Amino acid sequence: MYKVLIIDDEEPLREAIRILGDWERFQVDTVLEATDGKSGLDMLREHEPDLVMVDMKMPEMNGVEFLRAVEAEFPELLTIVISGYNDFEFTRQAIHSKVLDYLLKPINRQDLNQALGKAIGLLEAKREIRSESIRRNIAFNMSLPKLKEKIYFSIIERSFKKQSNKAFLALIGAEEENLRYGTLVLRILNMESIRDSRFNSDTELLYFAVANVINEMSDDGLQCFSFANPKQEREIIAVYTANGGYPQELLFRSEQLLKRVVSTLSSLFGIIAAGGVGQSCGDPLELADSYEAASSSLKAIDLLKLTGKAVIGSGDQRKARDVHSLTGRMPILRSALEAGNLNHAKTVLGEFVRKVRASAFFGLGDADRMVREIVVLFNDMALELGVSSDRLPSFSGERGLRSVRVMTDFATFDEFEGLLMRVLEYYSEQIRQAMAGRRPFNVEDIKEYIDNHYYEDIKISMFTEKYFLSREYLMKLFKQQYGYGIHEYVQKVRMDKAQELLDDSTLKIQEISEMLGYKDKNYFSKAFRNYYAISPSEYRSQRAEGAKK
Repeated sequence: MYKVLIIDDEEPLREAIRILGDWERFQVDTVLEATDGKSGLDMLREHEPDLVMVDMKMPEMNGVEFLRAVEAEFPELLTIVISGYNDFEFTRQAIHSKVLDYLLKPINRQDLNQALGKAIGLLEAKREIRSESIRRNIAFNMSLPKLKEKIYFSIIERSFKKQSNKAFLALIGAEEENLRYGTLVLRILNMESIRDSRFNSDTELLYFAVANVINEMSDDGLQCFSFANPKQEREIIAVYTANGGYPQELLFRSEQLLKRVVSTLSSLFGIIAAGGVGQSCGDPLELADSYEAASSSLKAIDLLKLTGKAVIGSGDQRKARDVHSLTGRMPILRSALEAGNLNHAKTVLGEFVRKVRASAFFGLGDADRMVREIVVLFNDMALELGVSSDRLPSFSGERGLRSVRVMTDFATFDEFEGLLMRVLEYYSEQIRQAMAGRRPFNVEDIKEYIDNHYYEDIKISMFTEKYFLSREYLMKLFKQQYGYGIHEYVQKVRMDKAQELLDDSTLKIQEISEMLGYKDKNYFSKAFRNYYAISPSEYRSQRAEGAKK
């Protein structure tokens, strides 16, 4: 669609043009009006019309002055001159300003639409030429970076064949003398939250913005070419090049560049990033070694020390570290999830996490390995318990978890623990649904569970979720069968067990309290008194006196 501006101080003429113009046929959706050249220029600057129809004789600024101003400020603008005067000066300026057509008053429909048709035809031709030029420019500028990206990445993953692809090395400057290469690796720790809040849930747009910041922050001595790692989620690789320089000097300069980058990303977008730097090399085919060093440096960042701020790896790639695995706890977790007891499963996982937290070191690489291991272990367990494979991650690690909408961001160890708990909750729900669909409900199962797990924090919601039954129905059914409400029965089992344990004089009341699942002995004592109208100590004393008699 096009916009046309009519400049004339006579309202009847402007109205006539509006009426006579075949605007719809010429795809003109906006017709603007101005009463003199001065206001016409203001409208030009504000609305940027495609075509201007201007009267040559006007107050304030006449057509001649207007055309001179347009020629200087808008040299590509198409203009049609309207005049009721056979004035040589007007005609000479119109010719000089390369106006498209010259219409004499009074305007008639045929001449007006003929001039409009000529103008719109020219505009469409220009637009097509411009579009084609833009398409070619985009294609060139997109294809060249993509080609460079493929070359660099094939070198980094050691799949580049020098003999058959030697010609491509010229695109990355391999023929230049004294050129040195190296890599920077950047991981976006809060990628999902930033992508959704700042980049309209568009991962590619986020990657483009980060790569653009890295490239823009390069200087004359250290140039960067950046791209998203197609095989590693949330990772940006930057290949830097420099003309000469000592390896240690380049390492220092690249570290300083990376620090500026992570600081800028934080201030611009709120991105929390971790980075690693690889050593420089004289042969671009050695970039794989540089990338591996940068990646190792990043993975060696201690997650236990992260505070939710950007960080650069120091290159300390510790080899002596505790190797934590959840494999040994899987039977307990399986039992808890199979029984529908998510709280118990969380307790087991929480104890494991506390052991990890107490370690001397736990790197980002260790966290990656643990997430991959947990997905594999939980997938195997869920399949054995009847969960359909299409409800489970098809890949291990974060990529797979994101496919089932589990958020995988973490920039601190606390957030990493939150991720593990989200993973547990997801699998718990899938197992619960799968087992509920094939397991008949028997109220005796609830009684049996309470008899064997009275020391746990038992909630009715555990059973309503497990059996897909309402709270009211479940409570009513249990009371009809056993004469107690579920909470009452839990209390009865605990108090019966309390009497049994109090008869053992070797056990302290604090120990008994813990064995029954109470928070402390005072809380236990109060519950015991409410139930038996006597304190645990008094109960023991009475039992001891009875034994003497």
